[in-house]
Order: sequence, then C-alpha cells, then structure tokens
Amino acid sequence: MTELTDLIAADTRRRGLLAPAPAAAVASLGAADAEQERHISARTARALTEAGFARHFVPRTWGGGEGGFAELFDATVEVAGSCASAGWCGVLWAGHGRFAAFLPEEGQRDLWGRTPDVRISAAVIPPAGSAEPEADGWRVGGRWRFASGVDHADWVLVAAPERQADADAGGCARALVFAVPRAEVEVIDSWNSVGLRGTGSHEIALDGVFVPRRRSFEMAAMMSGDATPGRPVPYAAPAQLVGGVLLVAVALGAARRALRLWSELVLGKAASGAASAAVPVWEAFARSSAELDAAGLLLREVARRADVDPRAEGAVAHGQRDAAVGAELVVAAVDRLFRTGGSHGSDATGDFQRAWRDVHTATGHAALRLGPAAEAYARVGTAALAAEGR
Repeated sequence: MTELTDLIAADTRRRGLLAPAPAAAVASLGAADAEQERHISARTARALTEAGFARHFVPRTWGGGEGGFAELFDATVEVAGSCASAGWCGVLWAGHGRFAAFLPEEGQRDLWGRTPDVRISAAVIPPAGSAEPEADGWRVGGRWRFASGVDHADWVLVAAPERQADADAGGCARALVFAVPRAEVEVIDSWNSVGLRGTGSHEIALDGVFVPRRRSFEMAAMMSGDATPGRPVPYAAPAQLVGGVLLVAVALGAARRALRLWSELVLGKAASGAASAAVPVWEAFARSSAELDAAGLLLREVARRADVDPRAEGAVAHGQRDAAVGAELVVAAVDRLFRTGGSHGSDATGDFQRAWRDVHTATGHAALRLGPAAEAYARVGTAALAAEGR
C-alpha cells in the first residue's frame, strides 16, 4: 500500500472501523492463485486483518470495534467482488470474533490480551467429538468439518457435547464451545470444492487436548444472544439473526463481479450486431442487474435492523426468510447471465465462471435453505398479521 493508504488504514483500525478497499485490491491480485492453492495467500490474510475484519466484533475492552452488521455486510460485498474466497474468510473471521466474545473475561484475555487483530477459525455447527470434564476444564477430542480460513488462523473454536453420566441414560448433554490455539489443532487437507476454493475450509481434529474452563462457554448462549439489558448490540443478537445474510453478502459480491465481467464480454458485442438479436441480451442484463439490486436492498435492511433492535419479536424468522430469498435472487441473476454468456461463460479458466461457481457454493450453505426459513416465518408472520387485523 502507499504511505497515504497506510495512514488511512492505521486511523481506521484505531477507530474500530472497516476499510475494505485496500484488502479488495490485494485480494484481487491473489484470486487466481487462491483458486489453485485452495487457500488465500498470507498477503491477503494480512490485508483482511489490516482492513479490520478480525477485530470488527471484538469488545472495545480489548481494542476491538464492537462494530455493526450493516458495515460488515457492505465491506464483505466489496471484498467478495474481488475475490469471493477472501470475502468469505474475512466475514467469518469477523463473525467468529463475535462468538469468542461469549468467553469469560480471562478467556478473552488469552485471545486478545496483546492485540484485537486475532484471526479465529471455527467449526461449531453441528457440534462433534466429545468433551470429558476434568478438574478446571475439559479434555476435548474429535473431528470437525469446514473450518474456513484455518490455514491463517491464530485460534480455533470448536463445539462438542459434554460427556455426562446422565447423558448415557437418556439425558441431554449440553454443547460447549472451546477456544483452542491453532498450534494444538491438526488440519486435515480435505477442501476441494467446486466454488470458494480459496477458503481452505479443511477438516480439523483434536486428540484429547486439554481446554481450561476459562476458554469455554455454552453454545446455547451464543445461539440465543445475550439478553442482559445494556449488552452491546453485537452480542445481544441471536446467531441466526444475520448469519445467513452475511454469507449471502459473499455471493452478492461475486455475482456483481460476474455482472461486470459479463457486461464487458457480451454487451459490446450485442450492441454492434442486429438490434433484434440484442434484445434478449439487453433483457438479461436489465433483469439480472435489477435482481442483484433488489437482493442487496433486502439483505442490507436485515443487517440495518439488527444494528437497531437485534432482539425484536420475529426478527430471526424475518432475517432467515430474507437471507434465503435473497440467495435465490442472486442465483437466478447469475444463472441467467451464464445462460446468455455463450462461450464466455463456459470457459473453465475464466473469472466469470469462477464467480458463477462461487455464487452457487456460497448459497448452497444449509443456513440458506428456504424450506425451514419459510416455515419459521409463516408461523411468526401469521401471528403478526392476525395481531395487525385486530
């Protein structure tokens, strides 16, 4: 970066804000290599950290930003517009910092006592492995899938059920989340996806690693959010409120990149030919661009509402509905471009094709399935409509 950019980035970090533009520029340069290497580069990881992603939700006590969801949404879209894998790692490092804020104060000190710029990978849903209680902690072991960004992580969060005597007799073991130093985690090279290939979302394993009590918390607290009056907004929000929306932010950024590439490849050619032949291309451009704009408005509004009132009645069901529908809009838009792009879209080595694959992989996440989201919203929405009618 230039000296001016360095100064801007330093001031941004000091004020706890995100500065995605320099990270997007660096990520763009490394996007093709990330595809081949199956992880982003160390340079891109540093750029994302300098942009403020890792510290975004870290408590101010430790020098973090306690940032907002809408700001993170915008920054993720911008970086993903250059490299979807970088956008995915950045937004998850931010989100995992929010999860880690549920640790006890002494556990937080282990992570952020020296700096808030700590990259945290996670594999918490679904819980796996097991946790054996010991004096002052647990002995944790097992394997977990899809630990995105783990190659460049400093810490890893895993979720495991606590092994209890009554659980064997039909009781329900509580799920706990554990913070483990990256050096104590085995990374199993397993990530070879069609899209988001640069996220390095490998499997990880722990072989009876001792985790002190201060580095653990109940998963239920993270999922439901902290309802304590006066609790800062990022930690009051339930995990499912904007989780899906932030994942679709990556797909939206990749889809906007696909639209730019498609426009360069197809629109000029269509304009130089017969007008009648160009009409389907113009219609594809108009409809797809409008769908992406609509998705952006829909999704960002969820993030904005989460910043204002994260515990509003029905907010989670509303957010899950909008995330799933927004994902469908993004997929529909990029698929239309793919069908009308001719040979440009089918070039397996091209940037457009990579963006198309990234969109489909990002929106294939289980959190974005419309069926469960529709059922939850229908139950909440029906009650709300009935109340309005009274």
